[in-house]
Amino acid sequence: MTNQSENSDLMSKIFALAKRRGFIYPGSEIYGGLAGTWDYGPLGVELKNNIKREFWKSMVYARDDVVGIDAAILMNPKAWEASGHVKAFTDPLIECKICHQRYRADHTEEIEVHEAGHTSEVSSIGSKAHLGGEQMWTEPKQFNLLVEAKLGVVEDARQKVYLRGEITQGVHVNFKNVLDSTRVAIPFGIAQIGKAFRNEITPGNFTFRSREFEQMELQFYVKPEGKESKKWYEYWKEERMKWYLSLGMTKKNLRFRRHEEGERAHYAKDAWDIEYDSPFSAKGGSVSGRGWKEFEGIHNRGDWDLSQHQKHSGEDMSYFDAWSNKHYLPYIIETSGGVDRAALFFLIDAYREEKDRVILKLHPKLAPYKVAVFPLLANKSDLVKKARQIYSQLTINHLLQPVAWDDRGNIGKRYLAQDEAGTPYCITIDFDTLKNDSVTIRDRDTTKQKRIKTSKIAEEISSKLS
Repeated sequence: MTNQSENSDLMSKIFALAKRRGFIYPGSEIYGGLAGTWDYGPLGVELKNNIKREFWKSMVYARDDVVGIDAAILMNPKAWEASGHVKAFTDPLIECKICHQRYRADHTEEIEVHEAGHTSEVSSIGSKAHLGGEQMWTEPKQFNLLVEAKLGVVEDARQKVYLRGEITQGVHVNFKNVLDSTRVAIPFGIAQIGKAFRNEITPGNFTFRSREFEQMELQFYVKPEGKESKKWYEYWKEERMKWYLSLGMTKKNLRFRRHEEGERAHYAKDAWDIEYDSPFSAKGGSVSGRGWKEFEGIHNRGDWDLSQHQKHSGEDMSYFDAWSNKHYLPYIIETSGGVDRAALFFLIDAYREEKDRVILKLHPKLAPYKVAVFPLLANKSDLVKKARQIYSQLTINHLLQPVAWDDRGNIGKRYLAQDEAGTPYCITIDFDTLKNDSVTIRDRDTTKQKRIKTSKIAEEISSKLS
């Protein structure tokens, strides 16, 4: 068990490394930033792309019962009325009567920390300091999380729309389009990756709770039968957990947690989360399990979405089952994961401090750079020329792209920099390379080195990545 100070220190180190190595920057930083927004740097965008690529490969390319779409971020606002988001997509908000800071009423840890902060400021607050506990806060009120926008060129006639609060509805409104344009048959799924937006009351914990984020989802349509939907529900729960484990997440840091009766969304017949034992919590770490944070949900949505869109649009959203000669609205099993949250937890899970180095033990499939190429000395033209040839060979036809090139400083510092970036393999071109056409390949995790022929580099690394 770690304490609050250790966890805070770890998150400070993760934040510093993320910025130093080009994973994540604060959004609009030169203008003082914008709360809840983050920019992904050269390594960060590769990490996110790799996560999304692995999701797509496992969900769509490896299956014959799932297809993909990319729905628009902006939708007719009637879609959000039908889905219940206009009325029900809310969080309980309370406001501190002393400083007017707002919090979610159900985030008790953050509220307790806030109260403790005011207690320590008694001398400077004066008579207001006598407010305590419930007296310090306004009554909870529901705060809608949808982000509003306006469309149109005439100021007084612009239409109010919403930036989507989830990517899910773009799939469901296209259910019949997918049926009519493909040869899918129930049970089948529709996968999607895309941006969503929420007017979070208190964004925080680095990229964990943001106002702009990406989701990777599967909506899997099944017969509206209890036994059938339960079978697929359990199947997708296990598949999603296995996916994270296959990409290197530590098993002891993951768990399932079932939503309690009053916690489930209005549409959910059942809901479980995959949670990560994170180092951040308002009261510190994993004390009493408080560090467990959700980053993927598996939900049985029943026929809520299709029935609502059928009701509000007037369009028949039913599925015709040729085997039973019946029409029905299928149940929907959903897996909904956060790309940004997954990226954050992959970074945290991979972070290691050893005696003389910091290392990101990212799975090779997720590592931003698969390999780095170094000339031993930057001022020796023969070495640089040979290193450039090898670098070009590895990037031909995108064989191992992206490949890192580094000729700055001594070789030891270059190794350390690539360790922090999570690069699994480094290739050094030295004077022996010029004599016998062999190079040194170094393993990130073990730091062991071996020599191989230049003609075998791509084969050697590709085999390790497969």
